[in-house]
Amino acid sequence: MVRFITEAMAPVRYARQPGVFSRRRDDLNEVLVHVGLRVNDAGRLARGAAASTLDEAAQHANSLRAELRRRGTHPRVLAYCTQEILAKNAFHASLEAAKSVFDRLRQLTGEQLDGSRLVDAVLMPGASGVPQVAINTGVTTTERDEQKGFASLIKGLGSMYRNPAAHDPRLNRPVADEELLELLTTLSMVHRRLDTARTQP
Repeated sequence: MVRFITEAMAPVRYARQPGVFSRRRDDLNEVLVHVGLRVNDAGRLARGAAASTLDEAAQHANSLRAELRRRGTHPRVLAYCTQEILAKNAFHASLEAAKSVFDRLRQLTGEQLDGSRLVDAVLMPGASGVPQVAINTGVTTTERDEQKGFASLIKGLGSMYRNPAAHDPRLNRPVADEELLELLTTLSMVHRRLDTARTQP
């Protein structure tokens, strides 16, 4: 069995498909971790901590979290979807992560709206000419365009990942790990812009 795993998981077999190597290694590790073994980066069996529960097994085996850490994913994003990531449920992880931005806008402003109405109310200039949450000074045309683009980006993310996921069954909306990584990276950028945003009463 050891020889079979070593040969099957030889990295050279996956030179053009590194994603397949990662997925297979994760799947194997989720089982092997129960007996204190794991497949390492070299595709070989190595000893490691043994897991006694399914949650522990998922946590030890999951490389998606390691990639999110490498990318410096914003902690506010992870706070909303870590349990779904550990459960390898990319569909629900994308849904919960998308909610994080709307929740953050409500926290920053005290508004109780949601979706596009919330974004328009807090990120667009409105009657006062100054948005409640401004990501720049809004003095130049370029900055005003950037503010509008930021609002449109958040609306788009909500329309693409939050709204359909809330209504369609998971079976009809598969989300691959690569897509989830890209979404969480984008949401991290949004949260970082909100970290430095100015808020108006």
